[in-house]
Amino acid sequence: MSTIHLVRHGEVDNPEGILYGRIPGFGLTERGHEMARRVSEHFAEADTQPVALVASPLLRAQQTMAPLSERLGLPVTTDDRVIEAANSFEGQKLSARKLSEPKNLVRLYNPLIPSWGEPYRQIVLRMQAAMASLRARLAPHGEDAEAVVVSHQLPIWMARLAGEGRSLVHDPRKRECALASVTSFTFDSSTLVSVSYENICADLQPGHAVAGA
Repeated sequence: MSTIHLVRHGEVDNPEGILYGRIPGFGLTERGHEMARRVSEHFAEADTQPVALVASPLLRAQQTMAPLSERLGLPVTTDDRVIEAANSFEGQKLSARKLSEPKNLVRLYNPLIPSWGEPYRQIVLRMQAAMASLRARLAPHGEDAEAVVVSHQLPIWMARLAGEGRSLVHDPRKRECALASVTSFTFDSSTLVSVSYENICADLQPGHAVAGA
């Protein structure tokens, strides 16, 4: 059985607290780099080490993967399909008051899609496609091969909800996808047989909600 581990990036340097989304240039904080080192240790010291590394093109994802790439001597493949979800509120510092402004309120007409951003179903399809491509890359390495993908909270959560057969419509406050956490998908050929979650940086999580993703 092959396993693909979806890792959320580490903490991002975002002192203004804006929703940074796909805006380039948002890198990790010092604590975020410590999270990246923890991710490296987690996989490099595992019984089965990954044979393929993939990351979102965004800086925070690339920086999170860098220590593991260096430690294992493996190149990182950049895949646009695992990038952060598009969001029309990108670049704003959101609050209840801000969302109630007419120019913003009009975007909230349908939370089931959601109307303010990339459709949930579209996110699922691109994440599933990325994992299918990765499974093909793992095939020559044997049935127990593993890979690591550094992505973002919403894409990882969408992949998990779809994999577990749950509704994609959800309360963002209830996502189980902490910074630098690992959501693992195990496949028997092309069939998903299990999904598991591990918060390997529980002691490094910030004590407040983090803007962006």
